[in-house]
Amino acid sequence: MASKRFDQDTLPSAVQASQPWPRDAWYVACTPDEIDGKPLGRQICGERMVFFRAGNGMVSALEDFCPHRGAPLSLGFIENGSLVCGYHGLAMGCDGRTTGMPNQRVKGFPPIRTFPVIERYGFIWVWPGNAEHADAAKLRHLEWAESDAWAYGGGLYHVNCDYRLMIDNLMDLTHETYVHGSSIGQKEIDETPVKTRVEGDEVVTSRYIDGITAPPFWQMALRGAGLPDTGTVDRWQICRFSLPSSVLIEVGVALEGKGGYDAENTSKVYGMVVDFMTPETENSHWYFWGMARRFAVQDTALTETIRDGQGKIFAEDMEILHRQQDNLDRFPERKLLLLNIDAGGVRSRMMIDKAIAAEAANAGG
Repeated sequence: MASKRFDQDTLPSAVQASQPWPRDAWYVACTPDEIDGKPLGRQICGERMVFFRAGNGMVSALEDFCPHRGAPLSLGFIENGSLVCGYHGLAMGCDGRTTGMPNQRVKGFPPIRTFPVIERYGFIWVWPGNAEHADAAKLRHLEWAESDAWAYGGGLYHVNCDYRLMIDNLMDLTHETYVHGSSIGQKEIDETPVKTRVEGDEVVTSRYIDGITAPPFWQMALRGAGLPDTGTVDRWQICRFSLPSSVLIEVGVALEGKGGYDAENTSKVYGMVVDFMTPETENSHWYFWGMARRFAVQDTALTETIRDGQGKIFAEDMEILHRQQDNLDRFPERKLLLLNIDAGGVRSRMMIDKAIAAEAANAGG
């Protein structure tokens, strides 16, 4: 496929959308340990929020704004199930209403904004848009997070780039050859054509690479599963984007000739790379990453080894993405080339733009 340039029709979200993210959707806000006994302030989709666990054990999310003097509520503390402002001691309930303040009458204060939240799959999710539209049924089902047949380890990075640049990165793994050459990259990746398709509400890119030597990360995984790490393998990468901003990537290697992706579990190591991008501002986002796997699931030491290795791999992307964003900010008028390997990212952005446009139409109607 010949190269051409991005323009406003092929990639409208890059230059046109005043709101670069859907709002009526569930985003990962934090993990339970981040609000263990304390409030957490986090900006999501441009909204400053505070998350805390109320007296009933449920997680609540309020706007991070004390109605008394405007101080961030996230600078406060939890007491008797209420969120107490760290400036003058105004206590807030999970419904956004004031519950008390030393020697003051405050229960007549108007409530502040609350945000719908769900705690599920090991994450706390928030709906930054119209609360009346929030529907728990719209949260994507994550089978690996509920099954004892899977093990999971992950982490969080704050990334100084547009969340859509990370989606581009994850939907085109050609860069692994160059950015991750010491861990998961190998020349056969960019030598193998990538296929892109839309399946229902997902954009899918896939590569199947047969008869290769496993790169270092997968050699480690083979050893962890008790399989030989010196022979040739068949490898696969299947990236799935879904709204509002997640990419789940099926990855693995199987001993050559055993069936590749469809090989028996005893002949392969495979997992799901988990990527949730939660926009903070137009040029920054929260990146919740991890790997769920279906081999040696009881081996907690292996879970930590994989988590540490994966964390280092993602850290390698950070400098690229930060500098890419810096260049795009410096030269906003520059047109970017579009190649066939970019199809997954482009289609994902088109899906995002469609969701943003639908929200705008509904708000206008």
